[in-house]
Amino acid sequence: MVDMNRRGLMRASVAAALGASVAGVASAEEVPESDTPGAPSVQGDLKRLSTTAFGAEVTGPFVFEDGSLLYSLQHPDQSNPGKFGRAAVGYFSGFQFEFDGRNDDFPEVGVPDTEEKQRKVRSEVGDYEILFQGREPIQNGSESLGVCQTPDGTSLNEIGGGFGTSPDCNQFVPTNAEGTEGYLFTNWEGYPGCITRVPISQDDSGEWSADTGSDEALNLPNTEAFRDIGGTRVNCYGDLSPWETMISSEEDYGHPAVSLKHTPSDLLEADGGEGILGARHFWNRPNPTEATDAINAYADDGDIAESWYPQGGWALGGIELLAYYLGAERSDGEDGSSTDPIGDVYPNPYRYGYHVDIRDPAADEPTPIKYWVMGRAAWEAPDIQGDRRTVYGCSDGDSKGIYKFVADEPIDEYDDTDDVAGTLFAPKITNDAASVEDAGERNSPAQTPLDVEWIPLGSATNGEVASWIAEYDDVTQIEYITEHTEYSEDELGTDVAIGEAIKEADLEVIENGNQNYVTVEEIVEWASQYEENGPDGVDEELRRVPFVETRAAAKEIGASIEFNKAEGVDSVDDSEPGDFVYFGISEFNDALADDEGDVQMDRVDGGVVYRAELEPDYNVSTLEPVITGPDFTDTPEDADDALRNIDNVYTMRDGRVLCCEDGFGGPARSYPNDGLYVFQPHVRLDVSSVAVGQGNAVEAEVVARNVPEGLAGGEFTVSVADPEVVGITSASYPDEVGLSEPPTISGDGETASFRFADIDDAMEPADTDFTLATVTLTGRGAGVTDIDTEGALDDDDGEPVEVEARSGLAITGPANIGSGGNPPTDPDGDGYYEDVNGNGRVDYADVELLFRNLESDSVTSNARAFDFNQNDRLDFDDVVSLYAEVN
Repeated sequence: MVDMNRRGLMRASVAAALGASVAGVASAEEVPESDTPGAPSVQGDLKRLSTTAFGAEVTGPFVFEDGSLLYSLQHPDQSNPGKFGRAAVGYFSGFQFEFDGRNDDFPEVGVPDTEEKQRKVRSEVGDYEILFQGREPIQNGSESLGVCQTPDGTSLNEIGGGFGTSPDCNQFVPTNAEGTEGYLFTNWEGYPGCITRVPISQDDSGEWSADTGSDEALNLPNTEAFRDIGGTRVNCYGDLSPWETMISSEEDYGHPAVSLKHTPSDLLEADGGEGILGARHFWNRPNPTEATDAINAYADDGDIAESWYPQGGWALGGIELLAYYLGAERSDGEDGSSTDPIGDVYPNPYRYGYHVDIRDPAADEPTPIKYWVMGRAAWEAPDIQGDRRTVYGCSDGDSKGIYKFVADEPIDEYDDTDDVAGTLFAPKITNDAASVEDAGERNSPAQTPLDVEWIPLGSATNGEVASWIAEYDDVTQIEYITEHTEYSEDELGTDVAIGEAIKEADLEVIENGNQNYVTVEEIVEWASQYEENGPDGVDEELRRVPFVETRAAAKEIGASIEFNKAEGVDSVDDSEPGDFVYFGISEFNDALADDEGDVQMDRVDGGVVYRAELEPDYNVSTLEPVITGPDFTDTPEDADDALRNIDNVYTMRDGRVLCCEDGFGGPARSYPNDGLYVFQPHVRLDVSSVAVGQGNAVEAEVVARNVPEGLAGGEFTVSVADPEVVGITSASYPDEVGLSEPPTISGDGETASFRFADIDDAMEPADTDFTLATVTLTGRGAGVTDIDTEGALDDDDGEPVEVEARSGLAITGPANIGSGGNPPTDPDGDGYYEDVNGNGRVDYADVELLFRNLESDSVTSNARAFDFNQNDRLDFDDVVSLYAEVN
C-alpha cells in the first residue's frame, strides 16, 4: 500500500533523521515576550458563547444529540453569589446548537466589564441551570458527590483535602434510543481522583434534570472494582469512546523522572541529581509533600550544592491520602501526612497516569479498564479515531509530549482487554522552519506549521504492561529508607531516628536516583539498545521502560518532548481520513521558545490551537495553527476577544469546535474570567490525494467543505506542481452542477480551470460538503508532487466566501521492472522503491532484479525511485545500498 504521509515521502526514515540521541539540557532561556506576528489571530470565525464565574475554569463541555450544551463550573471563588460560589455541572436552558456549521445560531456574549458580571456564568442563549453540585449527598447520605472514601467509609475530606470542588470532563451515555435518558459521567480532579455517575433525563420541554437521590448515582472509586486497580489520580478531561463509554484521563503531574528539559543521561553525566531529578524519585518518601522543603533545607545546610524544585513536586501531595483510600493504617498527621513510614499498603506510582475506560456503564458497578499500553503521562485527554485503533493523547505541563498509540485491531473487538496490543509513538518535529538554529530566524507559531514524524517507542499488550507494573506493588515508604540507607526496618525509630534516616535516604536519592522503581540507568540502557537494535530489539526486562517511564524514555532517544501544557485533543466522532484532529497548546513558551531542541520559535503566552488532517492510515504529519492567542504584552483591545490559554477542545458533528479557556487572571485582558468560544473553520477547497501507476489513470475529486451558507457558484483551478510526475488529462462536473463552462485544461496537463453556477439549488445550506469536479490524472514518471487548488466562490446570499485552498498529493510509481510481475512499491514511504519486484516484501530477489535491469528503460527513466545511495544519479552503488538494507 502506498504511504500518503507527505513527510515520509519527502524524508528519510525517522531513525535516520534522529541519528544519535539528542541529550537536551535545561539551561536554555526562553525568549522574552514580544509583539509576535499573528498573535492573536484566527483562521476562521471565533465567537464567545459564555464566560464563567470568577475563579473558575471552563471545562467539561458536552453537546447532546439535540444540541443542548453543558459544562462544568470548576473551583469557582466561594465568595461568588449563590449557586456560582460552589462547584457544579450545569446546562444552558432553552438552547440547542443547530449543527449547520454556522456561528449564527447564538448571539455573542460581551466581556464581563463589571464585578456583577464577573461573579456569575453568563451567556446570551439562556440561563445556566445547575444539574448537580459537588459534595451533594448521594447513596442515602452515606457519601458526598465527588468525594472518595476509605474502605471503612471515612470521607477523605475528614482526613485532609478539598475534594468535590473541581468537576472537569463530562460524558453522557444514553440509555434510550431518543437520547433523553442516561448517565452523566463526570471527572473530579483530586488526589485520589473521582469519577461520578449521575442519572439525568430531559423532559418534553427540553429541560434537563439530575437524580442524585437514585441508588444509581455513584462515586465510582468507592467501588471494589476501582480499588482493585489502585483507584485513580487527578481525573481531568477525557473522551466518549466510539463504543459509547467514558474514557477518563489521569493527569498525574507527579510522573516526571527528570525535570523540564533534562534527560536521564544528564544525571549519569553529572555529579548528582541536583536540578535534574523529577518528583517521581520522591514518590514513596515518608511525607512526600515535604520533599521540596527538605531539598531547600539540605542546600541551606550545605548537604547538597544547590536547591531546586523537582518537576511535579506539588503533585506529591495526596499520595498518603491515596494510601488511606486503599486501606493503609492512618497516621496522626493533621492532613493525613506523617513522617512515620507507611509499610502496609502504599500506592504504586506506575498505576497512575493512564486513560481509564468505564466499561459496562449501566451496570450496578461499572468496570474500569486502564489502558496501560497507551503510556503513562499527565494525560489531559485521548482522542480515539474512527478506525477504533488510533489514539492521540496530550500530556499537560512543561516540557511534555503529544503521543500516538495504534492498536493492532479495533480496541473494542478484543474479548479480553488484557489482549489489547499495539505500538506507542512519540513525536519528532522535523521542519527547519520550527527552529531558529535551522531556519536562521525565529518564526512565529501563528505562521509556521509543525511537521511531525512519529517515533515508535515500543510494542506490547495491555496485559504485559500490567504484569510489569504489578512487580512494584509491594514497594512502600519503608523501602525508600531501607534501599537507600544501611538501616533495616527494625532499626527505624529505635537505633536511628526516623527523621535522620529519611535525610540519609534523601541524600542518596538526590545523588543517584530512586532505586525502588525503574532506575535512570535502566532508562539509559534501554535507549542505548533502542538506538542499536530498534524498539523491538531491547532486552525483555527493558521492554517496560517506554510504557511506565514514557516521557523520560522519549526524551532519551531525542523525541520532541517540548510542548508546554498540551491540554486539548479532539476530532469529530467517527472520524475519517480528511477530518481534522485539533490540538490545544495552552502556552507557547518555555521549551518551545528557547534556543535548544527541535522547536525554537517566537513566544506566545496565550497559546496556540493546531489542527492536523487525518491521512488514509489515520496518521497526522502536519500541525497547522488555526487559532493563536495573544501575547501577554498585548493591550485589552487586542486580547479581550481573543482565545487565551486553551484547555479542552470539543469538535461538534458539524465541524465547529468548542474552545475552553484555562487562563484565569494574568495580564493582557481587562477582565479575569475564562470563556467558552466556538470556532467555525474557513470553507476548504480540497482535492483528494491519489496514487497511480506509470501510464495509468486515476480520478481525484475536488470538494468544497465546511460550506454552511451553501454555494451559488464560482470559479476555481486545479494544478499539479510537477507535470512530469502526473498530468491532468480530463475533467468533469458532477450532475448536480446546473450551469457550467467546459473545463479548460492546459496543453501540458498542468492546470484545469472550472466555472459554474448552482442554478438548480443543489448546494443548499442543509449540507456542508459539495463535490465540485473530478479531474483525471495520468502517471507520467515516478515521483511525488502536490495537487494544488485555488478558487473564488459565492454563497447563496451572494456574499464572497473566504476560501482556504488545500493541496493533495499525487504519487506515481515506476512501471514493471523486467518481464511480468507487479510495479515496484515503496514499503516504508521514504520515496525509494525498495520492493523492486512488487511482491510486498524487500529481499534478495529485489537486489538481483535491480542488478539485472539497472540499465533498462524502466529503471533509468525512474532513476530517482532507485537512487538508494541518494547521490542524485543511478549507479551500481545503488544496488549495494539496497543489498545493505536487505541485510
